[in-house]
Amino acid sequence: MNANRAATSAPVGWRMRLTTVTTCLQRVVPLSVFQLVFRLALAAVFLKAGLLKLSSWIPTVQLFADEYQVPLLPPEFAAIMAVITEVGCSTLLILGLGTRLATLPLLGMLAVIQTFVYPHAWSDHLTWGAMLLFLLTRGGGPLSLDYLCGLEPLRGRHTA
Repeated sequence: MNANRAATSAPVGWRMRLTTVTTCLQRVVPLSVFQLVFRLALAAVFLKAGLLKLSSWIPTVQLFADEYQVPLLPPEFAAIMAVITEVGCSTLLILGLGTRLATLPLLGMLAVIQTFVYPHAWSDHLTWGAMLLFLLTRGGGPLSLDYLCGLEPLRGRHTA
């Protein structure tokens, strides 16, 4: 009987300690930190790619013609769309302006790249896609222009 009691009390104590630690971590590292870090990390990846394409336009168009070969789109048009999406949406993510909306073209671009261009790079695409989905569903957070402009819902606040 004592053996059964000891076996059942250990997991309860362990669960309580785990709950205490996770609650403490949630207070120390709020959700807004993840929202900011994800916005900046994604912006860094896509902005760098967009600026690189823009800085060497002729090789970029050639890359779209030879390697990327996006179906149904002429290489010049695909390159223009990619640069506008990467630079424009990255800028919006940095500012936290239209965060949810800015994730949609990037998710679409990521789906095209994964499907048609680099299907073996799924680990990078999965990471970026997860962060984009997080921002799409949670928004830019309180450290964003969306929040300052009142475009983000006020979670946890009571309005009078």
